[in-house]
Amino acid sequence: MRRVQLIEIHEQPWFPSSIRDEITDTLQFGFNLFNAYAPIVPLLQSALESTKSRTVVDMCSGGGGPWLELGRTLQHGKLRGDEPALQIWLTDKYPNPGAIQNIRSASENHITFYPDSVDAMNVPVELKGFRTMFTSFHHFSPSGARAILEDVVNAGEGIGVFEITRRAPFTIGLMFAWVLTLVVCTPWRRPFRWSRLLWTYLVPVIPLVLLFDGVVSCLRTYRTQELREIVEKLTAGGYRWEIGELSTGKAPITYLIGCPGLCVPETH
Repeated sequence: MRRVQLIEIHEQPWFPSSIRDEITDTLQFGFNLFNAYAPIVPLLQSALESTKSRTVVDMCSGGGGPWLELGRTLQHGKLRGDEPALQIWLTDKYPNPGAIQNIRSASENHITFYPDSVDAMNVPVELKGFRTMFTSFHHFSPSGARAILEDVVNAGEGIGVFEITRRAPFTIGLMFAWVLTLVVCTPWRRPFRWSRLLWTYLVPVIPLVLLFDGVVSCLRTYRTQELREIVEKLTAGGYRWEIGELSTGKAPITYLIGCPGLCVPETH
C-alpha cells in the first residue's frame, strides 16, 4: 500500500477552531480510554536517561494526546528519588485553549500548554528539552518530516516519534470501531458540553471528520524503511537513530528515537 499525502480536515486553517478543539479533545479522550501508548514507556524512559533531560517538549499536541497517563507513569519511574519532577510542555500549531486548565490541574502542574502557535519544523529556542510526537509525524511530507528532525539536530535535543496508525487494511478497519466507541461514550465525557452532543449526534461533524482523518492518517503513516530513508538524508552527524516497531500492546506502534551521541538500545 503506497503512502499518499492527503489532507486531514481538522488540521486545515479554514476549519472552525471550536470544532477542531472538540475533535482534539475527543482524540485525547480516546488515548486515555485505551491507554494505547503505554508500551512505549520503557523506550521513552531510556531516551530521557540518555539525554539526561527532565523536560519534554511535545509537538502537535492537540488536546494533550496521551501525556496525562504517560506523565503519571514516568513521574513514578524517576531514576533517583532526588531528581526533579518531569516537566512536560505541550505545543501545537493551533493551540487548544479549553484544554489548558484541565490538563494542568489534572497533572498537578507538571504539564503545561505553551500558549503560542508552534511549528514543529521551527520550534522556539526557549523550548528546550526532549521532543516527542504522538500520531502526528505522518501529517508532514518527507521534506517536512526531515525538516523536523533537522531542527531537532540543530537544537542538540533528542526526539521520540510514535505512531499507532499504520498503512494496513486491518488498522484502517479498526478506525470504524474506534470512532463508534468514541461516539457511544460521548454523553459520559467530562466536562459535559451541549455543543459536543450537537456536533456528534444532531450534526455529526465530529464522527465524520474523525473517521475521514483517521483513515487518511493510516494512509499517510510512514513505515520503518521510509523513516530510515528520511534519517539517512540528514546532513548533520553525531546522532544515533533507533527505528522499529513495538508489538507488545493493543496495536503495533512504529517508533523513531534520535539522541545526540548515544541512544536507547533497540527494542524488538
